[in-house]
Amino acid sequence: MQKASALMDIPLRLAVVGLPPCSMFGIGCFLEPFALANRLAGKKLYQLDVYSWDGQPLPLSGGMSYPVTGALREAEGFDQLFVLSEAVTPFADTALFTGELARLAPRVSLLGGVHAGAWWLASAGVLDGYRATIHWPDYASFAERFGKVVASQRVFELDRDRFSCGGALAVLDGALALIGRVHGTELVESIAAALCAERVRSSEDKQRVPLLARVGEKQPKLTEAVMLMEANIEEPLTTDEIAQLTGQSRRQLERMFKQHLDVPPSRYYLQLRLERARDMLRNTGKSVVQIGLLCGFSSGPHFSTVYRAHFGIAPREERFNNEA
Repeated sequence: MQKASALMDIPLRLAVVGLPPCSMFGIGCFLEPFALANRLAGKKLYQLDVYSWDGQPLPLSGGMSYPVTGALREAEGFDQLFVLSEAVTPFADTALFTGELARLAPRVSLLGGVHAGAWWLASAGVLDGYRATIHWPDYASFAERFGKVVASQRVFELDRDRFSCGGALAVLDGALALIGRVHGTELVESIAAALCAERVRSSEDKQRVPLLARVGEKQPKLTEAVMLMEANIEEPLTTDEIAQLTGQSRRQLERMFKQHLDVPPSRYYLQLRLERARDMLRNTGKSVVQIGLLCGFSSGPHFSTVYRAHFGIAPREERFNNEA
């Protein structure tokens, strides 16, 4: 249906149903890329309509509200349907709402969940057998509750006729992926440039879970050590230097990393540098040698050897595969 609409020059109709809680930021991250696609293309590629369950303006954080086209039951003729919500808050008509999603699922070319929206789709049974993601704080409970869903921690998932994405900037990445699926990378790059987005993440990227969320606020020295590592990629600190700067012995530092991150500090530091290098290979035009030096490796050959040992692929192959 998507390709047919594009070929016939008919706007693809997107229906977005918002469920509280929502924010202007969350709605804007999803809607603005499609609006920009229309402006940059010089024609209407997308028809955007926002609905609420009951037809009332959508309440937003901060006491504002967002105007809607109407109630979901009044929506008709749309090609794709997205559920947008920033938390899972049951309401009086929860069963009716999930039943409506199940009814509409076979009638649309794409059904999607934005931020916490995948939870509602899973509750309706329309994600069974599909890969799906959700904003990282909800991942563990999502994976546990919906065993028939292939839960992932990627920034977004686009599996056949189902779409899901995490929250915040992952919403922007997901919207750009949907546009690229129909209209190609050139338009996506123009939209990203207009939004000053230096990097557009792919479906292979994982959501970055903050360290505090993994280890808790009771480990300030661990957080401090990792922040030092992240701030000193080009000229890596030694383990002894990190221990000294965080006010502990080398043995205490190593024991802390092993207990909470299951790796020694030197290994964790190396992984950080290699992840930074992979990001630069995929998203910059710098040479392999330049990237190796910027990520703290003494030479191009040394960088390539370590990179291949960690990722199973040489840096030049990584760049080639990403460009292919």
